[in-house]
Amino acid sequence: MTGKFVILLNGKLQEYNNVSDIPDSFDNLISFEPIYPPEPHTEEQHEEIAMFNSTLQMLMSRETK
Repeated sequence: MTGKFVILLNGKLQEYNNVSDIPDSFDNLISFEPIYPPEPHTEEQHEEIAMFNSTLQMLMSRETK
């Protein structure tokens, strides 16, 4: 998943463009801004959008503070 994702790690903000690049643990998730595909959406794109919330929840579970 691509977008703008900002975490706090060891007191410093770090920005990522791909969820898969985010470390397994970090202090806090600061920003979660996935890129929405342009409309009209295909069925595949709807499935991708439906995963946004579960991805957010997964990242929040990695927070250590």
